[in-house]
Amino acid sequence: MKRPRGAAQTRDRWRKNLFGHAVLLVLSWLYGGVTLLRRFLYAYGVLPSRHPGPRTICIGNLTAGGTGKTTAVLLAAQTLRRKQKSVAILSRGYKRPEPGKDVLVLLNAQRPSWRQAGDEPWMLHHALRGLDVPILVSPDRVKAAETAVAYYKPDVLLLDDGFQHLRLQRDTNIVLLNAADPWGGGSLLPLGDLREPRRALRAASLVLLTHADRVTPERLDEIRAEVHAVHPGVAVAEAAHRPCFLFDLSDEVRRPLTRLKGHDVTALSGIGDPGSFRDQLRRLGARVSQEWRFPDHHPYTLDELRSIEKTREGRPVITTFKDFPRLPTGWQQVLTGELLALGIRLEITRGRQLWEAQLCPK
Repeated sequence: MKRPRGAAQTRDRWRKNLFGHAVLLVLSWLYGGVTLLRRFLYAYGVLPSRHPGPRTICIGNLTAGGTGKTTAVLLAAQTLRRKQKSVAILSRGYKRPEPGKDVLVLLNAQRPSWRQAGDEPWMLHHALRGLDVPILVSPDRVKAAETAVAYYKPDVLLLDDGFQHLRLQRDTNIVLLNAADPWGGGSLLPLGDLREPRRALRAASLVLLTHADRVTPERLDEIRAEVHAVHPGVAVAEAAHRPCFLFDLSDEVRRPLTRLKGHDVTALSGIGDPGSFRDQLRRLGARVSQEWRFPDHHPYTLDELRSIEKTREGRPVITTFKDFPRLPTGWQQVLTGELLALGIRLEITRGRQLWEAQLCPK
């Protein structure tokens, strides 16, 4: 397995020695104090917040990546459109290389590059083509909401990754927990992966346990008990990520999933939970002979692709839908063999009525 060095590897080294662990622990305490103070100031009106007008649904999480937020936002938009609700998505466009000052809109023929929009909004736009769902990208979600209301008049605003964005009031908080690691290692950033203490879960209207198929039913019951210990009575649903197709990047044609069965492949990903991607490939019958893992939202370079090409030994390279927009210009001349992107959908496996009730209350 190839693992390019980065912030995650640096943190792992610090965790393994006493001094480094102590430093990370103190920083976690400071970080936790700031997050609690911030929620307190918003809760009591010291820091201003406002409601944008339309029904506003936040889809977020407690941990830094790995829960499947983007696929949850996609499923929410598709569910709402099936129920004849007009929708607009608000995204900050995290780690986009070319951020602009204005609100960027992805809709129909309006197709800025992923470098301007960010990989997740670009992927959402690609997946929602034909459903007339504008995606508004801006670090200022209040400004994005105002733009959405003024120009598109949606019935519902979907706030992507907005659980910690408190300037914008919402009607519903759907909070995702990765069942394989619901509490981010048990510690706040930077020692662990928790963005907020567990008690922040009290603001959730629905808790969605993603990757529920990766743990035992007994473990799911334990997580439910842990959630209810923090927020008694909150609705809890379960979901799993299911492969749905392969997208051939050379000719932009969908291929059947059976194409992977019994074949050696090279896995390439820069996502929050690369282990889930690897497991998906194995469940499809592929033999993951080589794996390249990069940090979440990593912008690939031609030199990195040349390294992959030299070592792939003729194997097809399989990446994710979130990754392929970040391939650099000229990748076709470097990766000469087969390159496929695995399409993934989120499926509510338990509690579908709870999910739909949060999106479209009667």
